[in-house]
Amino acid sequence: MLQKVDDSAPLLAVNNIEVIYNHVILVLKGVSLSVPKGGIVAILGANGAGKTTTLKAISNLLRAERGEVTKGSISFDGAEIQNLSPAELVRRGCIQVMEGRHCFGHLTIEENLMTGAFTRTDGRAAVNRDLDMVYEYFPRLKERRRSQAGYTSGGEQQMCAIGRALMSRPTTILLDEPSMGLAPQLVEEIFEIVRDLNDKEGVTFLLAEQNTNIALRYATYGYILESGRVVMDGEAKELRENEDVKEFYLGIGGEGRKSFRDVKHYKRRKRWLA
Repeated sequence: MLQKVDDSAPLLAVNNIEVIYNHVILVLKGVSLSVPKGGIVAILGANGAGKTTTLKAISNLLRAERGEVTKGSISFDGAEIQNLSPAELVRRGCIQVMEGRHCFGHLTIEENLMTGAFTRTDGRAAVNRDLDMVYEYFPRLKERRRSQAGYTSGGEQQMCAIGRALMSRPTTILLDEPSMGLAPQLVEEIFEIVRDLNDKEGVTFLLAEQNTNIALRYATYGYILESGRVVMDGEAKELRENEDVKEFYLGIGGEGRKSFRDVKHYKRRKRWLA
């Protein structure tokens, strides 16, 4: 299903980017991160930390909201991508699943899925094979394939949005807040499918998530953002065991959430002082 990529470098690299909205509002400040081929990397943090902006900077959707990357660089599969259109980036294998699901409510589930194949040129048979693959991972979508998406549940719409992205044959999916508004059981189901897609199909995931607990259970590596900066990063297991992460993001051992940047264990990265 997937395109071949070079194993010698990170599949996706964000290098010290700054993002400004409306030529005035500085949202991201020196953000750097790396996503290896075949990895599941999580961007963590509270609402407003800059997680969604980071994903939109990568997928080149900022311009629609009067935002722009003013410093730094972003590379995917060995090439810089800041000047590509979102459609061209999809053709290269990188696609974003937006926060809030954003299905076409008046179309059926299957029609929604088929819109994900609009950039493909490999023929109807190949598209149908991938449609069958999506239904294997999301059997509930197959049951509801003739239903209008606007009348399906939130969980089914989230599955539809991920399935639609898969129809573009991506190497990488940028997944924004997949747990938002869903019951815990559905969240678990969706993350299990994400892990299966990663293991069995080789899809690389960069996901932005407020639910730090579940994200660190399924991710291999994590970056914690606060106020547009990376304040900590590391292997998911190490972050789960970090006392400050437990207190401020997992709700263990603290007396209410404080700023991660206020804790005595926190040390600024040298690049911030430049």
